[in-house]
Amino acid sequence: MYAYDQYDQAMVDARVAEFRDQCERRLAGKLTEDQFKPLRLMNGLYLQLHAYMLRVAIPYGTLNGGQMRTLADIAEKYDRGYGHFTTRQNIQYNWIKLEDAGDILADLAKVEMHAIQTSGNCIRNISSDHFAGAAADEVADPRPYAELLRQWSSFHPEFSYLPRKFKICVIASENDRAAMRLHDIGIRIVERDGELGAQFYVGGGMGRTPMIAPLIREFVPLDQLVTYSEACLRVYNRYGRRDNKYKARIKILVHELGAEEYTRQVEEEFAHLLDQGVEPPLAELERIKGFFPDPAFDAADAEPDRSDPDFAVWLDHNTHAHKMPGHVSAIVSLKPVGGIPGDATDAQMRVLADLAEKYSFDELRIMHTQNVVLPHVSKADLYALWQALNEAGMGTPNADLMGDIIACPGLDYCSLANARSIPIAQRISERFAANGKEAALGELKLKISGCINACGHHHAGHIGILGVDRKGTENYQLLLGGSEAEDTSLAKITGPGFDEHGIVDAVETAAGVYLRERTEGERFLDTYRRIGMAPFKEALYD
Repeated sequence: MYAYDQYDQAMVDARVAEFRDQCERRLAGKLTEDQFKPLRLMNGLYLQLHAYMLRVAIPYGTLNGGQMRTLADIAEKYDRGYGHFTTRQNIQYNWIKLEDAGDILADLAKVEMHAIQTSGNCIRNISSDHFAGAAADEVADPRPYAELLRQWSSFHPEFSYLPRKFKICVIASENDRAAMRLHDIGIRIVERDGELGAQFYVGGGMGRTPMIAPLIREFVPLDQLVTYSEACLRVYNRYGRRDNKYKARIKILVHELGAEEYTRQVEEEFAHLLDQGVEPPLAELERIKGFFPDPAFDAADAEPDRSDPDFAVWLDHNTHAHKMPGHVSAIVSLKPVGGIPGDATDAQMRVLADLAEKYSFDELRIMHTQNVVLPHVSKADLYALWQALNEAGMGTPNADLMGDIIACPGLDYCSLANARSIPIAQRISERFAANGKEAALGELKLKISGCINACGHHHAGHIGILGVDRKGTENYQLLLGGSEAEDTSLAKITGPGFDEHGIVDAVETAAGVYLRERTEGERFLDTYRRIGMAPFKEALYD
């Protein structure tokens, strides 16, 4: 993984000192909240319902055991003993005291971490495939290109005050495991006639107006990756709405201009920038690639003993094929039955750090599904790993099943939320654990948001739930048919909403329609697409 040089470290250390001074001035009353707000947001510090929340960047979801151990220490020392992993592959702490913020950033800086650009109208944490560098189906490891874009975008003077927040994703597989087309810019590394290049999808996003990004360029040579990205941003920065935050995202600009006209303007800007020397030297990309070598894999290829039936179930659901024989990527579920999706205690984070060092070449990945991956595990070590995960409460075999719920913090923490997400996720998890239907349902991606901002990705759920405020009462809309994968689609609302008890019943009803109507080999999403909304609405409302 990428390691800081003296310039990286100096930049982060300078920001720590700067923000420490800003916090001290705020505490002393020398800055008003209105003056302090844009400064704290530049450093990932939000003021939520009960306390400050700090969001820490984990670039493209990659970190090592020492960094995970520091995250655990922060949870224990400055929070209430846990952290919350997010859909942008970051971690959030929900109970931060302002007087501690400078010390936290200083602790992070010691292990090459920070909270820069995790908030504000700038380019946020760049996300990627959580199996990057390990998956057999990718044409290249996308992380060096994500790192190049991270360095280009950090403190970029032109893009620090965009019309709205901006999210970029880089993958390198036909299989989209990172919701690439639901980003402001989605980049897929592809191979054409033996040459690597990038497909650019621009104008996706969820929230109030969900849109799927159209393809605007089929192939950009990788030695022009930054230049083309800058062209996309420049057109947006020039014409993006600043008078209405609800129409300020690039998806609105692409929609209103039309993909063809937006592309024309990007190509025009791109041609101009090619003469301006925007692209970093190729040697810089090669330098970055040097930080992402393959680990020293053992050549052994023995299959694990499946005689323990519980272990066999975990193997089937929570491991992913690896490019190297004898190895897999192991998914660590942060979704125990009745648990809070994405939460990990300081003790659990320390276990993850230990297991990464022992079994995964000191590497972890944060998934946008709010789980953790140990990307390089020998099959010979899987049983011991599973036992350790079970002992720490992280061995639930539910990856991509009903219990693997994405949920935002909702009204329990967030000042923007209209309804709670966490209790709904817990009740659904408990209901399907009790009724025994989870295994029969198979792949079924459930996502819950507590407001229209869609931090829980409800638009992309096979089943989505949106919490709304209905005359002062929490109400929940049920959506069906979304997908964040390569077959990207947006879920549709079934009809009138439900109360907090009715929405759990509604999810079970929708699951029952699927079990009744499916044909051999069909996922929930496949059945919904084949039979349409009508049978579900009839069961839900008649």
